[in-house]
Amino acid sequence: MTAPSEGTPPPTAAEGQAEPPAEDRAPADEAAAPAPEAAEPDAPEATDQDTADADTGDQDTADADTGDQDTADADTADSADEAAAGAEGTEKAGELSEAEAELAAQRELRARIEQRKAEKAGSIEAGTKLSGTAADLLAAVRAVESGEKSGTAFFDSPPPSTGGTPTAPTPRRPAPAAAEPVRPRPPEPARAPAATAPETVTAVRAVLTEGGAPEALAPQVADALGERAADFLREDPWQLLSVPGVRPEQADGFARALLGAECGPGDERRTAALVTWQLERAALQGHTALESSAVRGALAERSVPDPDEALQQAIADGAVLVFQDGIEEETADGEEPGQPAVPVLLGLDRYALAEESLADGLARLAKTSADARWEAAKPTELVRAVAASGLVAHTGGEAARAEPVALAEAAGALGLRAVVAVHSENGRRRLGPEAVTVSGLLSGAEGPGRDGDGAFALDLLVVLDAPQLDVESAAMLVESMPDGSRLVLSGDPGVLGSAGAGRVFADVLAARVCPQIASRTPDPGPIGELVSGVGIGELTQVEAPGKEVVIVPVRDAGEAVHRTVQLVADSVPRAIGVPPEQTQVITVGHGGSAGTRALNAALKQRLNPGPGRFGGFDPGDRVAYAPALGRTLPGTVVSADAQGLHIDCEGTPVVVPQERVESAVRHGWALTAHQAAGMRWPAAVVVLPGDAAQGLSRPWVYTAFSRGERHLSVVPGVDHALPRAVAEIPSQDRTTRLRTLLEGLLASTP
Repeated sequence: MTAPSEGTPPPTAAEGQAEPPAEDRAPADEAAAPAPEAAEPDAPEATDQDTADADTGDQDTADADTGDQDTADADTADSADEAAAGAEGTEKAGELSEAEAELAAQRELRARIEQRKAEKAGSIEAGTKLSGTAADLLAAVRAVESGEKSGTAFFDSPPPSTGGTPTAPTPRRPAPAAAEPVRPRPPEPARAPAATAPETVTAVRAVLTEGGAPEALAPQVADALGERAADFLREDPWQLLSVPGVRPEQADGFARALLGAECGPGDERRTAALVTWQLERAALQGHTALESSAVRGALAERSVPDPDEALQQAIADGAVLVFQDGIEEETADGEEPGQPAVPVLLGLDRYALAEESLADGLARLAKTSADARWEAAKPTELVRAVAASGLVAHTGGEAARAEPVALAEAAGALGLRAVVAVHSENGRRRLGPEAVTVSGLLSGAEGPGRDGDGAFALDLLVVLDAPQLDVESAAMLVESMPDGSRLVLSGDPGVLGSAGAGRVFADVLAARVCPQIASRTPDPGPIGELVSGVGIGELTQVEAPGKEVVIVPVRDAGEAVHRTVQLVADSVPRAIGVPPEQTQVITVGHGGSAGTRALNAALKQRLNPGPGRFGGFDPGDRVAYAPALGRTLPGTVVSADAQGLHIDCEGTPVVVPQERVESAVRHGWALTAHQAAGMRWPAAVVVLPGDAAQGLSRPWVYTAFSRGERHLSVVPGVDHALPRAVAEIPSQDRTTRLRTLLEGLLASTP
């Protein structure tokens, strides 16, 4: 790719040593690379390093512990504090906040799903011997892994979770012919979840102090373990691992302090906690399951004396579930059967429940018969697909969003009830007030309302930004779809995946169990041309006479911070006409020499200097608020009082209690690409510091470069890493079961 304006020399390599990735962080969250050559729009030459560059320390270990390629940067809080941002709050007397209403709705739907699944298989009581189907499962796993029997020996009549043909989903009554829509609510301050009872936190703090653990963890431990957190922690010190950011070695030290000689590496409480921790960490990386060999290897690395026995005990105790979805490949005549083609997978029940429920619901929609009511609509390709099937996948870039939106408008003209849902308030703003957010739809705060069975009162649901759907949110959406309705999943398959576990959109596309409509509408202009090339692995040259794409090469991280501030505050407003408040800086991670912390410190000093008298924030500060793990709401600080920090999140007032501010709010002039997914701004400045080159990938570049509507500035710091990442480093794969489950359910469907 060449510069759209006057040429400049190629960028030189960063002088500093590249920061190695943290042990548990996938590369894409730590690193980025240089961009091609170009010139800054009317920007003066940088002279000296910005003073804020002094605040560019090494990446925070806590951030690395809870992040990876697809999730580490999706939230806006340090890893040890992120649990508080997503913790469930208790209901307050009088009225429910938006967050509490969403949680209550999710709990109600989850209970319905669990009841439905319980009808198919009985639960396993922890600490007891297995019997019936569960015992057969455990025997199957042991026999297959030991080589005594082939993987198909146990597939005669398997239950749904073993990969055989699951039972047909229980049909739900169709939505009523008409339902009262949810009336728009006047804006009112939303409150974060209420804090845990003070006496619970005090009791936990005493146990943490006794075990030598930081007292600051008390609120997170109390949130994770509930009212009896102190008792649970004393009985099983390894429960400390349930707090995000806590490492096994830290939990081991805490257990030794509390248990003394009773503590050992083979303690069943330790091994069970390690298995759960390993799978929870995998979920942060997007996996809904892991191969049993990977879990066994992780136990061996943690000095568990007998990993195989420990894993079997965890299975017997119900801490982990076993799956072997699919069919073993056939062997030629006379050949000895080898290892099963389909690996044995282990997973946590919450993700297994969601994935199987989602597969059932998608299969139910895909089997929906044709709807003659669509015959009166203009016969476009998308209309024909929706008329024929209850489930349709639509792919395309930003400009292609107009096609499913037009579909919803056509449905409304036919008298059908249609809803368009997006991932964020930013995306909703770009579509208009008639659109809803996925979270608002699930909570009932937005959308058409529900019938007596909890199904949405609609005929068509169009979900934009579908790659951002995690498996649990998608399961609740699909479970709420009435029989006979239509679901269109639309999105750009080139962007980064969801912050939560799963790869719903990619699995639906890969399974090919429904019509797939690929848009032929390209994104316009030089930015669209550049991003389209990245999507196919090419860093193309683009002409940008209006300075739509500008490259500003830098030599080191200090210069990167300095030039970024210069672009946002001076160059882009002067040359492009976009003010600083409409320009978004995007970088790879929160830590590092040019991560969000360093960039936000420098940008605040220039754009809104102040003492930070409200917990580090001042009125007018741009912030990123994380009401839940993986969900980011951009906003602006308004004020603070005894209630907490008052934020304006794109027109919605939010009050963050004082005890939540530190964990749930960051400065927001600079975000990560994961946080920015699903959102766009008039201008974007993408910073690729030299110490980020190791983690750059094609989806990261694709996502970051496509966030600017009118202008894109790229601030690269190393040679050759950007074109190599675009050409050679596709997205990190995720281990999921949805594709296999869908294929099994719909194998006989024409």
